[in-house]
Amino acid sequence: MNNTNIRIPLVDLHLQHQPIQSQLQLAIQAVLEKGDFVLGQALKDFEAAFAAASGTEYGVGVASGTDAIALGLQACDIGMGDEVILPANTFVATLIGVLRAGAKPILVDCDEQTALIDLEAAARAVTPRTKAIIPVHLYGQMVSPKKLFDFADTYKILVFEDAAQAHLAQRDGYRAGSVGIAAAFSFYPSKNLGAFGDGGMVVTRDPDVAEKLIRLRNYGASQKYVHIEVGTNSRLDTLQAAVLHSKLPYLPEWNRKRLNTAQQYDTELAPLASGGIIPIQNHSGEGHVYHLYVIRIDETSPIERQQLQEKLATMGIQTGIHYPIPCHLQPAFINLGYEAGDFPHAEKLGQQILSLPMYPGLTSSHVKEVVAAIALHLSTEQQKSLCF
Repeated sequence: MNNTNIRIPLVDLHLQHQPIQSQLQLAIQAVLEKGDFVLGQALKDFEAAFAAASGTEYGVGVASGTDAIALGLQACDIGMGDEVILPANTFVATLIGVLRAGAKPILVDCDEQTALIDLEAAARAVTPRTKAIIPVHLYGQMVSPKKLFDFADTYKILVFEDAAQAHLAQRDGYRAGSVGIAAAFSFYPSKNLGAFGDGGMVVTRDPDVAEKLIRLRNYGASQKYVHIEVGTNSRLDTLQAAVLHSKLPYLPEWNRKRLNTAQQYDTELAPLASGGIIPIQNHSGEGHVYHLYVIRIDETSPIERQQLQEKLATMGIQTGIHYPIPCHLQPAFINLGYEAGDFPHAEKLGQQILSLPMYPGLTSSHVKEVVAAIALHLSTEQQKSLCF
């Protein structure tokens, strides 16, 4: 569908940027005047502020969320010969990060109702070579910290959080990023806290991990022209850090608006459960930050996911799928040895899930319109079925 036909987009960044445009411009101008474009003061300020907001002590800005996973794992001394457990239904960046760190990814299934990693399946995947587990706080909902603490204690492995979609999410009294030895965040523009380009950060409570990260992101240098390990060039730009720092104070309110929108979706969609329209469950209460609002069109529904998505598109309602193909079925990772049927819940969700419009500023009337459109096409298909 041509973008000019979109009336209710999946994401609308203009609504959050327009009210603070002057602040963003001032932040950018300050960096331009100072001229410290790489590893500048604005980066240091943002690293400290975001780490504190996440309930941790140290933040190290890197070039992307993928780099945050790869370099974060390396900084935790995870690499060749180590196995790392992660869910099959994550974005491929999680898996790529493990591979780039030199470790072996061990995929497991997810819970069908929440789409979060199945820790019972993860327990069955533990071997003597298991070094870490990556709980992916998918769609803005955290994996239970209490269960993760028990898991780590039972199997004596590290918890490394993928919090790319969970900025300031909470559960069990913990913030995303404060549960494991370290956590990776993404600042891709559409994230709850998004930059004006790519960006990422690793937060940690461990000073040694932070120090190693600082070296790894900057060619492995302990000081200029002294390289004590093989690093890379992966630094969060000072300009991007300035933008993110300017936006950070607004994040709690933006997250609250997302939660309010999700609660309205839950209420409006409830009557459609009999038609197979089932929202992904929230087990975190008000701690869920709803980076995405995802429903399932299950096997009892008279309309298929693709058909519904196409019909909504004709009405100017944009939707998404996060994610249609689980990691183990991606052509790039066939060498990992997994096959169709290995992770039935992940595969089933890949066929059923649909992301509805979600962003701060989405109006109540738009939510009603989205749900009414779903109900209309659901009813139409039900009526058709009665004719045969």
